[in-house]
Amino acid sequence: MQTSVLRFIRRGQPVSLGNVPPDRTLLEVLREDLGATGTKEGCGEGDCGACTVVLGELTQASPGQVAGDSITYRAINSCIRLAHSVDGMALWTVEDLAGADGTLHPAQEAMVRCHGSQCGFCTPGFVMSLFGMYQKYIAPTLVTPWTSLPPEGAFAPRGGPAALTASAALITRELAQEELSGNLCRCTGYRPIFDAAQQMAELPAVKVDEAVLVRMLGQLKTVGKESRTAPSVGQAPAYLLPSSLHELLAARAANPKAQIVAGCTDVGLWVTKMHMQFDCVLDLTQVVELQRIERHDSHIAIGAAVTLTAAFAALVEERPQLKTFAQRFAGLPVRNSGTLGGNVANGSPIGDSMPLLIALGACVILMSVGGHRELALDHFYTGYRKTVLAPDEVLAWIKVPRPLPGEFLRAYKISKRFDDDISAVCLVLNMTLDAGRVAKIGIGAGGVAATPVRAIETESFLTGREWTEQAALDAAQVLRAEFQPISDMRASAAYRSEVLANLVRRFWLESQGMTNINLELAVVPESAVIPKNAVIPKQAGGLNNAVIPNEAVIPNEAVIPNQAVPNQAVIPASEPGSMSPEPRTAGHSRDDAGPGSQS
Repeated sequence: MQTSVLRFIRRGQPVSLGNVPPDRTLLEVLREDLGATGTKEGCGEGDCGACTVVLGELTQASPGQVAGDSITYRAINSCIRLAHSVDGMALWTVEDLAGADGTLHPAQEAMVRCHGSQCGFCTPGFVMSLFGMYQKYIAPTLVTPWTSLPPEGAFAPRGGPAALTASAALITRELAQEELSGNLCRCTGYRPIFDAAQQMAELPAVKVDEAVLVRMLGQLKTVGKESRTAPSVGQAPAYLLPSSLHELLAARAANPKAQIVAGCTDVGLWVTKMHMQFDCVLDLTQVVELQRIERHDSHIAIGAAVTLTAAFAALVEERPQLKTFAQRFAGLPVRNSGTLGGNVANGSPIGDSMPLLIALGACVILMSVGGHRELALDHFYTGYRKTVLAPDEVLAWIKVPRPLPGEFLRAYKISKRFDDDISAVCLVLNMTLDAGRVAKIGIGAGGVAATPVRAIETESFLTGREWTEQAALDAAQVLRAEFQPISDMRASAAYRSEVLANLVRRFWLESQGMTNINLELAVVPESAVIPKNAVIPKQAGGLNNAVIPNEAVIPNEAVIPNQAVPNQAVIPASEPGSMSPEPRTAGHSRDDAGPGSQS
């Protein structure tokens, strides 16, 4: 098996590694090959964020523009990211942030000053997510970069608090919560970490010299390009990383059994949890044509290599009401790695993007060396994790219709946690009224069948009907009867059916202007946060004054009756045609795919 040389920039210097297997993760390379043990392995699933690192990649330009004059920074999970996928990029780990003299980066210094660490295991991941925020929101405000990269790795302190007076409010409490949603802390608590996020801008500034880094990345892109795109099965390397659509289609035709990846956020789990191995991997994330979002009069076209972060940003720009739904899709490191194309191509019944796209009437474009074809997304799936993709085809584009005047859209995600969790039920309804009657409606559902599905019967029931409370109640019962969900570790079948009906009721209430039933609209003002130096007096109910009455204690002889948890309670197995239970491999929706399919 031939393996390509893996090349990336770290600490201002090119790194070249040979003999890296195609299914080796970036975390394994960092810890075992490079000795970068500051990056931790926690869940091995992309859930906890302990393994977070930051990637720097040449910014892709829109069609007709020149690319490569700036860097895009993304915090990602290294535990489920295949190592070869970062070829040609810049990489930062927690070891790379401090200066040669030991001066801490603002992301590190702020954590120290705000007491944002206790056991310290999750801290490297938080620091790297903070560094990603620093590069995204604070670094662009720094005017004067150094003229060259310092020897230790692309950082140089400059300025001071006065240099960033206007930048102190760049990161709000709300933004910090959003950006750190993919990092879990089990002992420190989040308040001091959010404090650190907000205080980074007040510390002496540090800036990456992007001019030098852009030049180095440009040179790296040209090294070994031919070995990454060879289409011949006999001569091809184990990890194919084409940079153009033509190269991708040729490689797919020559390697129909290769495992396609489009972000690695699920295939990485197959490696870490299922211990799967691949003889050949075909990675489409660096195909230039598929990294674009194109806007047309009737639709926007999202390339299969567009990250979930960028894809959701484009969808939210068109439909602002989707902002919360987009933020609840996994955590930011997963959205920064995973792609919309990968999430769609996997066919997972619990992938959150598909119910949304089905409700919006999206189509997919499938391509091969022989041509292309277009079909509605709800016709793309044939069974549990099965699609109509031919062995030589790839999913190349997703076409999403633009909003219609008067469109009323709601996307509901029901899960045990608000952030970073898999849906028990996902329901999206998109309705247009004409003189009080339903002129058009699209309903997509997830978690209730073997695939993401369109609620065809409920759509047919509502179309042309006057939109009244009774119509909504009747439609709720039609929707309940349309699907036969199963019970699994996330929810029971009865709960899922009940939720489907309740969400239609909620949709009716919101269509009438009711907002107080939507907890997503509730905002805790920043002024409500208790200052870190505040002292809570004992008489106000502090813990020192708290008394637990004796009668609140459960007596030793207390017995919980057996009937409280019936012995005969059994989670039914899946039946043919029903939704197969997904393994609890992670706490988020990801770009899942079956072997040989696109992920």
